Amino acid sequence: MENPTLDQNFRISCFNEYDPLKHVIVVPPNFMKITDVINVTQRHYIQENINTAVAMKQHTHFIETLKNEGIQVTSFEPKKELNEQVFTRDIGFTIGNKFFLAALNKDLRKPESDVLKGWLDERKIPFHQIQTKSIEGGDVIVDNNKVWVGISNRTTLPAIHHLQTILSDFQVIPVRIRKDILHLDCTFNIISPDTAIIFKPGINESSLKELQQHYHLIDVTEEEQFSLGPNVLSIGNKKLISISSNKRLNEELNRRGFDVIEVEFSEIIKSGGSFRCCTLPLVRG
Repeated sequence: MENPTLDQNFRISCFNEYDPLKHVIVVPPNFMKITDVINVTQRHYIQENINTAVAMKQHTHFIETLKNEGIQVTSFEPKKELNEQVFTRDIGFTIGNKFFLAALNKDLRKPESDVLKGWLDERKIPFHQIQTKSIEGGDVIVDNNKVWVGISNRTTLPAIHHLQTILSDFQVIPVRIRKDILHLDCTFNIISPDTAIIFKPGINESSLKELQQHYHLIDVTEEEQFSLGPNVLSIGNKKLISISSNKRLNEELNRRGFDVIEVEFSEIIKSGGSFRCCTLPLVRG
């Protein structure tokens, strides 16, 4: 496990999805493969599966891109038995100055929480471990005093209500998504104070109306959603990382004033996640 020296004043802090990204946790995809199919995307790619060498090359380029932008990257050592470990977003999330250890839905992934918990304990970083089944970081999207949380196959309404009891200073807003969508960030993602990317058919009608009241929405097509177009990673100052194959979407983002860094991630997305899924932010701002 990479163990960079943390500043003595290091403090968890993420109040939204678009302030300058300072520190993230990642895990390289050394042992990435589709075994037990746990989402729709994996079902599509199960026969050809994942070329691990290509996935590692693409992930390395992604990490180099983050570091070139001045972002501190903590990389956990991958474990052979944890083939979904690359998707660090799901195992925890930062809201304001609180860190939450997620309650993972799939047994296959639950041991990933122990790795993160050990790292937090070692550095005496306080955290709240959610026990209510279940809630995953891919369903949690933070925008200052608002926290949008997807109701999905991985995140339940009781867990969302539990989160609201802890976050008295925040408004936690459930967003019901289509059953075949893995997480909220696969169909919706906030990229600036007033703008979000969305696959509208993935959001139920009442939730969509509420989102339309808060954001200018950039639509993605069904094809772009399948390649996880909404799952970009904002790194601050209207700069974001997007998959290079989504040319139409990237051009639209440029037209809206965003600086798009295109990175190839085709092998990683076969398992159902992209740039946001592969990063667990600890510090923004």
